[in-house]
Amino acid sequence: GVEQLKTDFEMNSPEINIQIDRDRAQRLGISTGQIGLEIRTALYGKEISKYKQDEDEYPIMLRYAKVTRDNIDALVNLQITYRDMNSGQLRSIPLSTVAKIDYSSTFAGIKRLDQKRVITVYSNVLSGFSANDIVPIIKSKVKSFPLHEGTNIKLTGEQEDQQETAVFLMKAMIIALGAIFFILITQFSSVSKSLIILSEVIFSIVGVLLGVMIFQMDLVIMMTGLGVVALGGIVVRNGILIVEFIDVKKKEGLPTRRAIIEGGKTRITPVILTATATMLGLVPLAVGMNINFVTLFTELNPHIYFGGDNVAFWGPLAWSIIFGLSFATFLTLMFVPALYELDYTMKLKMQKRKNLKRIKALKK
Repeated sequence: GVEQLKTDFEMNSPEINIQIDRDRAQRLGISTGQIGLEIRTALYGKEISKYKQDEDEYPIMLRYAKVTRDNIDALVNLQITYRDMNSGQLRSIPLSTVAKIDYSSTFAGIKRLDQKRVITVYSNVLSGFSANDIVPIIKSKVKSFPLHEGTNIKLTGEQEDQQETAVFLMKAMIIALGAIFFILITQFSSVSKSLIILSEVIFSIVGVLLGVMIFQMDLVIMMTGLGVVALGGIVVRNGILIVEFIDVKKKEGLPTRRAIIEGGKTRITPVILTATATMLGLVPLAVGMNINFVTLFTELNPHIYFGGDNVAFWGPLAWSIIFGLSFATFLTLMFVPALYELDYTMKLKMQKRKNLKRIKALKK
């Protein structure tokens, strides 16, 4: 499923080693620092001044011409200027007087990540394959690969980006749910009712996963994850409508079970209509419907077409909201009233137990 493997590690890169004869340099009164500075100035240059134009400053660099820099003989005959400590006069000697040049090969460069040496092996994915299919195979092969002490293998590139995105979206989801939970507690003054409403988020996530599996769509971490986070704020609205209506009916004097039935019957139409309107509004984005409004108003021809780059980017977001909302809406109409009834029954039993304990305590 992959093309030819490539690596960014190059072993046979030519290198020039300049070995300084420290004894001879010391006898002549030249330090290794002076020699190194002369070589660096000749090859890389030295800033001698600045050129100012308006508010911008440009450095003026002094160095040898490119023809001289690329010539090994010119490097060997590089003139080292120094002050003779005995006579106090300036003298110049060629570099070959105090140094020897050797030719060898070495690494082209050493790349580091977090101060650790890294070598990257990479390849393109062939058409007809996806990274999600190839990664599990690579992971199984890596387990049997012998490693030296202090080395490890880590997936990078697209997989690393997806992992970082997934962690970011998970944190965003937790923060969003925490904020929603806090608002619900403030509104209903009940932890149990807030948890009942938040249960819809779980239903929506299940709906997204089922939709992706049934229609065999690619799970795009970034946009699908954003869709799930958006669902967290959309689906709780249906639960709020039902729970709030039940509370209103209870305040009007209806028994709890009757209020639950009335809440489910009365709110079924607005819940389904709002969810359907939201899903229908996302269909053009999901299928990549494009309309040219310029030609629509000038030529009365909208040039409608489907697909394009937009659907590849926005499609996973729209489909995840559609799948999650459609699945969570119908489960909301069944489970939210049932969970409300279960919560009421459990609280009633707990209250009866407390009352029995109080009665027994009074009899004693």
